[in-house]
Amino acid sequence: MATALSRSRGVLPGFGLTLGITLFYTAIIIALPIFALVLKSASLGPAEFWAIVTSRRAVATYQVTLGAAAGATVFNAIFGLLLAWVLVRYRFPGRRVLDALVDLPFALPTAVAGIALANLLAPTGWLGAPLKDLGIKVAYTPLGIAVAMAFTSIPFVVRTVQPVLEDLSREAEEAAHSLGAPDRAIFLRVIMPAILPAFLAGAALAFARSLGEFGGVIFIAGNRPFQTEITALLTFIRLEEFDYPAAAAIATMILVCAFVMLLLINILQFWAARHSGRG
Repeated sequence: MATALSRSRGVLPGFGLTLGITLFYTAIIIALPIFALVLKSASLGPAEFWAIVTSRRAVATYQVTLGAAAGATVFNAIFGLLLAWVLVRYRFPGRRVLDALVDLPFALPTAVAGIALANLLAPTGWLGAPLKDLGIKVAYTPLGIAVAMAFTSIPFVVRTVQPVLEDLSREAEEAAHSLGAPDRAIFLRVIMPAILPAFLAGAALAFARSLGEFGGVIFIAGNRPFQTEITALLTFIRLEEFDYPAAAAIATMILVCAFVMLLLINILQFWAARHSGRG
């Protein structure tokens, strides 16, 4: 009995104390700021709140932000999966350096990243000038916004898919090879179902991160109202005007979009996990 009891106990304090500390810090760090944001926006009347969040300028920022975030997420989903695959399945000189570079957007201040991207992709920049000769303008356009969002959010896809690929057994792949299955069928029917929940989680986190990106975007966006102005910048402008309820209302809309996106992805993850388990 004593042995069984000792095995059931962990090295951390009891369940009640551990849960209490966890809930306390979750409330302080996550729930309280969100509650304050919602409470501030609730100080507006329904009609006033609706007028603010549906104004022409606000709607234009939603379109720019959501469109750029969606484009960045699609790019990161494809490129991030390929990058995770290369890091896990191949050994080559400089692999560890490349693996470390994946985390660079986490360590680099987003404002610094935005300045670097703006200089690099400007019409006179190292990459901007050749692209301009090809008729492609990146800086101060929605494309530049998407590039900045992709840079700051790609680690989410790589770091969620990479450990799943590392733990993935190759027995099923070898069995499929021995049965003569083509590589494409093996990837789609054997590998992809196993990594799909992590892949969806990484894409959702990248999308949510892109929605709230500010420092990495404002230097390359151009910040022209109705053209390249993002929602985070409009929120900041309202704060500078001391219109705190309007800023909270606009920020609440982005919060709702991110929450709905994460909820949908969690539902898809649950479905994918059940489907792969049945398979």
